[in-house]
Amino acid sequence: MKIGNVELPNEAVLLAPMEDVTDPAFRLMCKRFGADMVYTEFVSADALIRSVTKTEQKLRISDEERPVAIQIYGRDVPTMVEAARIVEQAKPDVLDLNFGCPVKRVAGKGAGAGMLQNIPLMLEITRAVVDAVKVPVTVKTRLGWDENHKVIVDLAEQLQDCGIQGLTIHGRTRAQMYTGEADWTLIGQVKNNPRMHIPIIGNGDVTTAERARECFDRYGVDAIMIGRASFGRPWVFKEVKHYLTTGELLPPLSAQWRLEVLRQQVEDSVRLLDERRGILHVRRHLAASPLFKGIPNFRETRIAMLRAETKEELFRIFEELPLQAMVP
Repeated sequence: MKIGNVELPNEAVLLAPMEDVTDPAFRLMCKRFGADMVYTEFVSADALIRSVTKTEQKLRISDEERPVAIQIYGRDVPTMVEAARIVEQAKPDVLDLNFGCPVKRVAGKGAGAGMLQNIPLMLEITRAVVDAVKVPVTVKTRLGWDENHKVIVDLAEQLQDCGIQGLTIHGRTRAQMYTGEADWTLIGQVKNNPRMHIPIIGNGDVTTAERARECFDRYGVDAIMIGRASFGRPWVFKEVKHYLTTGELLPPLSAQWRLEVLRQQVEDSVRLLDERRGILHVRRHLAASPLFKGIPNFRETRIAMLRAETKEELFRIFEELPLQAMVP
């Protein structure tokens, strides 16, 4: 599989771009466990051209995490073009355009999935960005705005005609947000459309190794993208890659091993950011980790994790956890 000049293995497994999640420490962790390409948190084009420091920091990538994509979102052509040129200077392997974020503060202003209500503008932005930069440009979007406007089959052809070199499709409409089940049937239709020649990446509800295998076999996609299933579980890439390669499930990873992974994630996050920001980033992963679901009366411990402000506080909580109760 190739995106421009970026070589990826067949049946590639990618880490989805997620705000407040895919910071440098988490990207590196997922890379170590087998993610074939990782994505930054999405970057506001408006904030980038205004040189907002927090936004500029999202452009920091390292050679260890390559291939890495930087994703931007915006709602007008000049801003997106200028932002794309700024991003190109950060030297990502891929520049991804976000036409799929469903949250109100993005889509409600016409950006992200909001572009699904203005397809001509989406295509105009895509053409302009492709023409403005040399880095391969890809798009991530959804099936359509709502159940009555699932436009992805025709839209995929139009985006390809704009010159993009890869397309990621989340199998939900904007109206669904993250509820219900992802519908992969239209993703499969896009992939099996004889006019399509760019890689098609499927996204949505890939939570297990078996489901990953099914998505490749049933829908024929070139790659899958894992998002929320990686929260507090970066080893999901290890489980998926092992199954895709061998056809066998990875033997269960011990609770102690998984807890050490989360401890290392804390260390990496603090080292790459600083203690305050690093802890803020990593607390969300810890609170969402399926590792702790079997612990009785975990609510108070979860609240303590979310309130922790130092490594020492978090590690003290770790030491008090009953390993025997953790989910296998």
